[in-house]
Amino acid sequence: EDISPFFWANGKIPTSEEWKTLAANDFKDYRLKVDGLVANEVELSLDDLQALGKKEQITLHHCIQGWSGIAEWGGLPMAELIKLVRPKITAKAVVFYSFGEGAEGGQFYDSLSIVDALQLQTLLAYEMNYKPLNHLHGAPLRLRVENQLGFKMVKWIQAIRFVEDITTINMGEGGYNEDHEYFGEEANI
Repeated sequence: EDISPFFWANGKIPTSEEWKTLAANDFKDYRLKVDGLVANEVELSLDDLQALGKKEQITLHHCIQGWSGIAEWGGLPMAELIKLVRPKITAKAVVFYSFGEGAEGGQFYDSLSIVDALQLQTLLAYEMNYKPLNHLHGAPLRLRVENQLGFKMVKWIQAIRFVEDITTINMGEGGYNEDHEYFGEEANI
């Protein structure tokens, strides 16, 4: 009963041919590539992700634009993915790449510290309000980081990479918004 009747969605649905083709087939051919500083690089389908485990949570989302909403999210805890890929000791951050574009063009991306990725409520969500994630809210897969503001929660995840240092990512600030709009890398609530 706490779930909001309306949950705002920011960002534009991806326009890439790759995402459109995957969406047209209900993401049956989707494969999440996880690589970088890991012992076990993987490519996982949605079925694979679901088989690795599911956690459900009802949480309040805080957007930097000033709105909030409550939703149910279901998905794979990032801690479980981390166990599977076994990051190397030099890995200090996780970068999430989106099929979507940033406001100024180019691929959207953001990062988390390994510490934030291991938070109990950090999920790779494939479900919202007990249904498969819809296109507008990030299908096939989106990040939920409940100790962060909404802009850190990458939608339409294409790939995940473990890195040593966020300064090696594009302009070096750790994410698209950080690089283009001078947001700080810490968005803790």
